Amino acid sequence: MRILILGETGFIGKNLFERLKTDPDHQVTATARSTGVDLLDYKQVVECLKENNPEVIYNLASHGGSLHYVKEFAADVFSDNVQMALNLYKATKEICPNAKIINPFSNCSYPGDSDVQNEENWLNGGVHESIFSFGNSKRSIFYLSWCYHKQHGIKTVNLLFPNTFGPGDSCDPNKTHALNGIIIRMLKAKKAGDKEFVIWGTGSPVREWAYVDDFIEGLARAMDIDHLEYPANVGQQKGYSILASAKMVKEACGFEGELVHDTRFPDGDPVKILGNSKFNDLFPNFEFFDHEEGIKNTVSYYMDKLQG
Repeated sequence: MRILILGETGFIGKNLFERLKTDPDHQVTATARSTGVDLLDYKQVVECLKENNPEVIYNLASHGGSLHYVKEFAADVFSDNVQMALNLYKATKEICPNAKIINPFSNCSYPGDSDVQNEENWLNGGVHESIFSFGNSKRSIFYLSWCYHKQHGIKTVNLLFPNTFGPGDSCDPNKTHALNGIIIRMLKAKKAGDKEFVIWGTGSPVREWAYVDDFIEGLARAMDIDHLEYPANVGQQKGYSILASAKMVKEACGFEGELVHDTRFPDGDPVKILGNSKFNDLFPNFEFFDHEEGIKNTVSYYMDKLQG
């Protein structure tokens, strides 16, 4: 199988590449803007597809960041994500129309007032204001994939994932995923001898978290799906409050200070847990990584990175 990973230097891209390259049945190529292919440049996308002639394309290139980042740079986040997808689908139609595109979407694209997030309710309401730009850019990619399949027969697999964490993400807490950001900041607070650690917001929002190994396993299994236009969840319908996860981080990194809250920061959606009824049919016998063990692994990773 000829596989092309777009966004190889990102958190998910580099982990997926490491997983797939070990399979002798796969010929895996990975690229990113920093390594020579800018998806915002249509000509570069065309040349990349001509050179690699992929059968499967993982569309992992994304412009995102923390809640604060995607609000401050809302126009850039939305337009970049949509433009990259437009270029990819157009080039795929022209160069390798039999290729299948796999798109991971964040569950922040669910309506802002959702509780347990079931697929049939995905578009039944607006994206939460705190993540409006990023969440709606992912919805736009779904509409794009529908149109390209309707007119040109381009196959797509769209999957919805929870917020991801684990080793391999950025060391910048403003650009990393939320739980990794908490880990980074708490390790820095411990090193500085701080008496308090500030949780951004009330700590009450409940989140389902996807450990990076689970995210990668879901993407790898997506190759076995022929076409899945309307997205399916990849989740276990189980969540933890941000405060509960912060307490696990506190124990894992040995921080002895007090956890306090800065309510000037927005909480985002009150609950984001993915329903798993369709997931269990799509991915039978899927075993999720233990949340607390995942936190311990991630703390160990960042201890090494921040000391380097």
